[in-house]
This record gives sequence, C-alpha cells and structure tokens, in this order.
Amino acid sequence: MLPIGEPDTPLARPSDERPDIFVQKIVSADRSGLLRELGPGLITGAADDDPSGIATYSQVGAQFGYQLGWVMLFSFPLMAVIQGVSAGIGAVTGAGIAENLRRHYSPWLLRLAVSLLLVANIFNLGADLDAMGAALGLLIPGPENFYALGFGTLCAALEIWISYRRYVTVLKWLTLSLLAYVAVVFAVHVPWSEALRSTILPQIAFDHDHVMALVALLGTTISPYLFFWQAGEEVEELHRRHRIGLGMDPEHAKTELMRIRFDTLVGMGASNLVALFIIFATAATLHANGITNISSAADAAEALRPIAGPFTFALFAAGIIGTGLLAVPVLAAGGGYAVAEMFRWTEGLDRRPREAKGFYATIGLATLAGIALAFSPIDPMKALYWSAVLNGILAAPLMLIMMAIGRNRRIMGALVMPGWMAVTGYAATAVMAGATLAFFIL
Repeated sequence: MLPIGEPDTPLARPSDERPDIFVQKIVSADRSGLLRELGPGLITGAADDDPSGIATYSQVGAQFGYQLGWVMLFSFPLMAVIQGVSAGIGAVTGAGIAENLRRHYSPWLLRLAVSLLLVANIFNLGADLDAMGAALGLLIPGPENFYALGFGTLCAALEIWISYRRYVTVLKWLTLSLLAYVAVVFAVHVPWSEALRSTILPQIAFDHDHVMALVALLGTTISPYLFFWQAGEEVEELHRRHRIGLGMDPEHAKTELMRIRFDTLVGMGASNLVALFIIFATAATLHANGITNISSAADAAEALRPIAGPFTFALFAAGIIGTGLLAVPVLAAGGGYAVAEMFRWTEGLDRRPREAKGFYATIGLATLAGIALAFSPIDPMKALYWSAVLNGILAAPLMLIMMAIGRNRRIMGALVMPGWMAVTGYAATAVMAGATLAFFIL
C-alpha cells in the first residue's frame, strides 16, 4: 500500500534490511532497472488519462482557462492514497477487491458493486474506442467506426493471447504516449506565471459551471475501475515473483510495500501532471482564442489544428490513440478481475486462455460490448455521462469499504494502514461523496 503500514511486530520485520535500501537501489538503477520497478501504479496512472479523461481536461481548459489547474494538485494526494489502499489490499491479502468483498461482506453488496462496475466500464470502453477511431480518422481519413473495431480487436487479442510479462512491457511502453501532451505544452505559448499561479493559488467559485467542472475532474481522476485493476495487478505481481500475500510473507513485506509506494507515487504523479498539461495546452490555445466548448477528445485535437498548427494537432491526436490503447485493456481487465472473483473463477493475465476461460471471456465480451456501443447511434458523450453516474454511485461506498478493510487487523494482520493514511483516505472518500452529491443535485 502507499504504504499499508510497515510491519509493526518484530516477527513481521525483515531481519537486517535497512529502510532506505530500496530507495538506494532505485536511485542507482539504470533506466531498464527503473522501468522494471514500475508496474501496476505506473500503468494505472497512465490509464487514468484515457480519451474520456482527455476530453474532460480539454473542456475544463477551454472553458475556464487556467482557473481549475489547482484541482490536479489538490487531488494528487487523495488519488495516490486511495490507489495505494487498493494496491496494498491486493498485495497484503493476495486477493483483489471483489474477492475481499466476497470474503468479508454480504453477497448482495458484491453483486451490486460488480454489476455497476461492469456496466460503467462498458460505457467507458465504448466512448474511448469511439474517440480513438475519431482521432485516427483525423490523421488518416477513413471509416472511424471500423477504426474503433480494429482498436478494440487489437487490445482484446493482445490481452488474451500474449504472456503477462510481455503484455505488461507493452503497457509500460504505451505510457510514453503521455509525453505527447508534454510536447504539446512546449509547442504552444503558455503564460507560465499565470498558469502556475492558478495551480498553486486556488481560484474557487461556487456557481453551477465551476462546481460541475470540479465534479467532472474528481470523477475522472478517482475511478472505481482503477481500484479493481491495480489490486488485481498487485496479485499478478505476487504470482510473477512466486510469492503469496504479504500478510503471510513478512520477510519480503517491507521491500514490496516500498516498491508499491514508489510505483504508485510515480504513476499518480505522472497522471495528474499530464492532466495539468492538457489543461494548460487547451487553455493557451482554445480558451485564448474564444473556443470554450469541446464535446470530445477528438474535437479538442481538431480545434487545435488551425490555432496551434498541424504538428501540435497530430501530437494531440496521436496521444489520444496511445492512451486509449493503454486504457481499453485496463477497463476490460478491471471488469474481468471483478467478475472472476465474484464467481470464484480462475483469473489472471498470467494464465493461459484455457486456464481462465471465464476471466478472458469477460474481457472479450466487455470489449465487444464497447465496440457495439461505438457502432451504435448512442452519443459517446451520453455514454460518458452514464458512466460517470454509475462510477459516482459506486466510488464513495467502495472507497469506504476499502478503508475499512485496510484498517481491519483481522484481514490485514500486522500490515494495517497507518493513521495518517487512514485520515487522508477518509478525506478522499468524503470529497468523492460530496462530489457525487453535487453531481446529482446540480
């Protein structure tokens, strides 16, 4: 976890390992070694900047300029802690979020949570695939729906048919697509003093538009599917390292928890920094030229073409495709983990298709449903709206349950989360509950 607390009994503490040895290894590691230490946290953070997220950040930048940049700074510790909680639950118990719900809570709660998650993920998949098809259509004119079909088929095929080790490597390299938005910021003129001042010094307004934008940013940043994905991936990492849950493996607990801390901080930091850069880029171009309404990520890319030039437009569109190739598998696999754990099926991307038929069938069917939505007459923005509604219903209660699990000594043993982490996690839960209420009230 970030961390779920260091072992607090002599029995659970590694015998002679210095607390800073892992950090020293990270500092002295070469680039390939550093990349090896990054995994579930990095991929989770990058997947959070999916095409639907890009559309949200672009709309905020176009509509409000730099005014809401502070939200990305404010949400970073909340996001990092709650993702650390989910990762820690997976690593310590050796089981995902849905499996822990099944073990310790009522069956109806598990079924409701998994059902809402799966439907929300399918809506999000459809919107992301539609945006990817539209983005490629901007670069290479052609049938956008069939581009979406191709992207969905490619993502599902890679996820199902190549080994976990190779697939994670592919996902790690896809995180580099986020650099496109860093390049966009430096390709346009950004008044840095104004941008940084708005980021550090909040400009808070309570009118309808500002509150709804705040709700959209928080809902995009802290999403339930990421909880299920990162917990599941930490379980995969245990399998890859031939280890059991850290609660039963005190010898390696400290090193693994420090790896999770580092990985999660880097992943969430990169995610929010890229989101901030997208806000900066669209504020400096679209907002500055009077364009204040963006309906999709592809629309944001197209709007940049006459203002920032073809190079900046192409970078933005390519980034949409790259982040979509990363996010679509995460959305599908997040649902796969949840459904497999609910029915007690064999699960895991390290399994062969014949060993985990139900798990991979869920991934394939979820992706197919997303493709069908991309072909349907349903407005992608409406799909995103309903995805946000379902995520809003699920997020705060699920976060509250995760916090209860993380503080439960019967479940976590000596590795319960420390008090400071609990305070931050409950604060994140309260913020998400308030954002959800605002979403429905306003």
